[in-house]
Amino acid sequence: MSADTDWAPVTGWGRTAPTVALLVRPRTYEEAALAVRACGRRGAVARGLGRAYGDAAQNAGGAVLDMTGLDKIHAIDVEGGTVLCDAGVSLHRLMEVLLPLGWFVPVTPGTRYVTVGGAIGADIHGKNHHVSGSFSRHVRSLELLTADGRVRTVTPGTPLFDATAGGMGLTGVILTATVRLHRVGSSWMSVDTERAADLDDLLARLTATDHRYRYSVAWIDLLARGAATGRAVLTRGDHAPPHALPRRARRDPLAFRTARLPAAPAYVPEGLLTRSTVGLFNEAWFRKAPRARTGRLQRIPSFFHPLDGVPHWNRIYGRGGFVQYQFAVGHGQEEALRRIVHRIRAHRCPSFLAVLKRFGDADPGWLSFPVPGWTLALDIPARLPGLGALLDALDEEVAGAGGRVYLAKDSRLRPELLAAMYPRLDDFRALRAELDPRGVFVSDLSRRLDL
Repeated sequence: MSADTDWAPVTGWGRTAPTVALLVRPRTYEEAALAVRACGRRGAVARGLGRAYGDAAQNAGGAVLDMTGLDKIHAIDVEGGTVLCDAGVSLHRLMEVLLPLGWFVPVTPGTRYVTVGGAIGADIHGKNHHVSGSFSRHVRSLELLTADGRVRTVTPGTPLFDATAGGMGLTGVILTATVRLHRVGSSWMSVDTERAADLDDLLARLTATDHRYRYSVAWIDLLARGAATGRAVLTRGDHAPPHALPRRARRDPLAFRTARLPAAPAYVPEGLLTRSTVGLFNEAWFRKAPRARTGRLQRIPSFFHPLDGVPHWNRIYGRGGFVQYQFAVGHGQEEALRRIVHRIRAHRCPSFLAVLKRFGDADPGWLSFPVPGWTLALDIPARLPGLGALLDALDEEVAGAGGRVYLAKDSRLRPELLAAMYPRLDDFRALRAELDPRGVFVSDLSRRLDL
């Protein structure tokens, strides 16, 4: 039996550059292997739930393997804290199954609607990178379908693992993974919130006290001016123990409950997110936040994934879509971070989703994004006048500071800057050439950046 197929436009979460591909929906490992063998000269790339913001899971004129049909959880070691599952299993599904058993995923980004295969391919990070690193650091092994049709067991510490972790699906199709989990006592978070008056105040607070928290993130106002430039709301926390919960919640402390608001409409008028409207939102959001509050209890979805409660929230940017720009610079490059924030503020980018985090030790993946230091991510309407020139200038600033942009969110980086940002790029290209000499695995991203 062959997999279901049809030609369709495919785009990233930012909805900026759709391309037409043959969508293939394998339901077995054998169907996935058959699709790879039959993909033709335009090659193939695996795709999960489509939350890469740019063109990493697109393949114009070629095959795109929708892996969400391979979604079985094969085994859970409740004592040892590991799970063996298919690559198409979502983090949402893992939370549904694992939280009642007292376990949580080791790393989650700002959405739980990503697959395990996507989490490895993008080597996702979360609010706990300064403590736990990125997702692939917790992968004990994975099964990888390579261009020669073999299924290889890949383990940490090998070149193939380091090329696959953060390799954007270009070494092969991840079929299964064994992941180490994090023990928790409840599905609630104990959260501290405080305001930072400006960027320097924010960096000082994070540097001085971030080690006290497992999870940490700052929403930053990139439209604030003058002495308030870079003002922020800092939110940090950890999993709450059962004894800290209200009496009613203690009856079922590990219950995983989510709430969903109505979906964003299919059509949103252009120009809804202007500098004026976003400026008003940012002002209200900053003033609404407490100056200092400790120990507030929040459910896991509210703390980690507030936007997941609004299905298709990416539509609010209109048909033009949006760009998410995320970069990282190392410790000692705070002045570069300040210059970038001032450039964004001077351009008056209407971004209400802007977050700053502190990264810990770098991860072993050759194309993994985090570097020890700082990362800033912001959403910007794609049709903002002068956006291309601004982001090109920011790329130069980031590269000059020894930093990098996140490939899972990129849709427009110039290829000549890539080697400066990712020093192991030549190693990645060499392994790819040896493992996949015919160029079976390819994407719009890989063509654009010559990966």
